[in-house]
Amino acid sequence: MRERGWEKEPLIGIIVTHGHLDHILNVGAVARKTGAWIAAPRLDLPNYTGQMRYRGMARVTGGLEALGRPILRFQSFTPDRLLDDGDTLDIWHGLRAVLLPGHTAGHMGFYCESLRLLFSADLFASYSWSTHLPPAIFNSDHSGIPGSVSRALELDLSGVLPNHGDRVGPETHLARLHELRSNFSPG
Repeated sequence: MRERGWEKEPLIGIIVTHGHLDHILNVGAVARKTGAWIAAPRLDLPNYTGQMRYRGMARVTGGLEALGRPILRFQSFTPDRLLDDGDTLDIWHGLRAVLLPGHTAGHMGFYCESLRLLFSADLFASYSWSTHLPPAIFNSDHSGIPGSVSRALELDLSGVLPNHGDRVGPETHLARLHELRSNFSPG
């Protein structure tokens, strides 16, 4: 916030898209310092206390997080509001939680119906040189992600805003997500 010149603006809330350490590392510390509320996916609750048990290829992520938590001084936290699919947040122009599992069990996007925009979190990465799903080692259930991509594209969308992507308009990211889905093999 300091880099953007927003340090004097009050921080009233923090919305968590999923429980991976790179997305929750400073949530607890910032909330304690500012008094901001935390809204986070219910299904990722074990991540917020460092108790998540990863399976399969995602054990790589679990190992990295286990090493990273003490080194990076992760502070566990309890969300003030646990979000489920379809829950709404009365902020900005209104946001609806959309469960998009696969990356984590509780991975969520946030849909603004009035602007027809989806904040898609880590559903996919969108760069001019590569549009792709997250690597399997970072996913709790990699096989579930194509269904989540399809679910996202069922929304009435004018654009998508991914966590990982180049600086282009949301319409470009949406076109890339459509192209990515068209590349899925049937079955």
